[in-house]
Amino acid sequence: MSVLGYGCMRFSKKGNGIDIDKAEKEIMTAFNSGVNYYDTAYIYPGSEACLGEIVERNGIRDKIKIATKLPQYLIKNRAAIDKYFDEQLKRLRTDYIDYYLMHMLTDLEAWNNLVSLGIKDWIEAKKTSGEIKQIGFSFHGNTDMFLKILDAYDWDFCQIQYNYMDEVSQAGRRGLQAANTKGIPVVIMEPLRGGKLVDLLPHEAKNIIANHNRKMTPAELAFRWLWDQPEVTCVLSGMNSTEMVEENCRIADTSGVGDLSAEDQALISEVKALIDATTKVPCTGCGYCMPCPKGVDIPGAFRCYNEMYSEGKGVGRKEYLQVVALRKNPAFPSQCVACGKCESHCPQHIKIIEELKNADRALRPLPYKIAAEIGRRWIVGK
Repeated sequence: MSVLGYGCMRFSKKGNGIDIDKAEKEIMTAFNSGVNYYDTAYIYPGSEACLGEIVERNGIRDKIKIATKLPQYLIKNRAAIDKYFDEQLKRLRTDYIDYYLMHMLTDLEAWNNLVSLGIKDWIEAKKTSGEIKQIGFSFHGNTDMFLKILDAYDWDFCQIQYNYMDEVSQAGRRGLQAANTKGIPVVIMEPLRGGKLVDLLPHEAKNIIANHNRKMTPAELAFRWLWDQPEVTCVLSGMNSTEMVEENCRIADTSGVGDLSAEDQALISEVKALIDATTKVPCTGCGYCMPCPKGVDIPGAFRCYNEMYSEGKGVGRKEYLQVVALRKNPAFPSQCVACGKCESHCPQHIKIIEELKNADRALRPLPYKIAAEIGRRWIVGK
């Protein structure tokens, strides 16, 4: 498994689907640079089919590792397990999965539910037939629950959200080290917290990183912090430009255990303090809360809400006006009917309904509501 993995959740869009030709250039740039681990999931719109077509076009199936995930939260009976798995094989144009994960386990109950449906026998049968090579799980929850799931089965690997802001939350460093002690490889997701550790850093944090003697980019600092830890096996990155692929491959090639100095670690502590002081909602932009039945752009609202406090109130409100308020189909937080569907799927366990109200008040004071209404009438005719 390469130390840098390709996260396939954030392929660039074209029209109503994925820009497959652009994605192909990016994936093949990564492949030719030594990346061999490609991570997707059943619920990532169009992702499995896109990856499968690209792999088939280029004849690289036997040269890479494909990881995808069983949507365990949709499973109601044993037959559904086969249904989803068979569909995934068709989408991916393959007859086996290298790394298969139970997607987004948050507590032991979710795993026990699968056990009651016969998942253990199913896994053994698939491994015996060669249709699954390695079995694991992806996790969003607290450390104690992670440790329980880790001990509940003889896992081949696991995947956790981990970055310098999640050192003591989610599975955390304690969970990472526990998996390593059991000899279980750990794949890291959200290394940049959905871009928060890059694009949405407070101004002051960006400045101190830029002025640090190593002249690292914010992304480079976050990646090097991860690869400095021997327990980290592979770090996923949702790369959507060839330049990003090339840069991340360069960082991966030059990173490793012992790379960060005490001065570098002090820089990270300073950046963390600045982020903590400005974050309103710990949203990573993963999109698991979407689609909203009423059309609310939940990640968009939270991104702009946080931006108000990291980049300035005017910046966040202007961004929201441009990217959300002026859409043809309205996507305002005020459309929320508190159905709770989003909260049941949120890996960060955010109180979305409550925070949407806070975000709406902050992003749309009366002058902005008036401006948005005028803009909509002028631009989209509504």
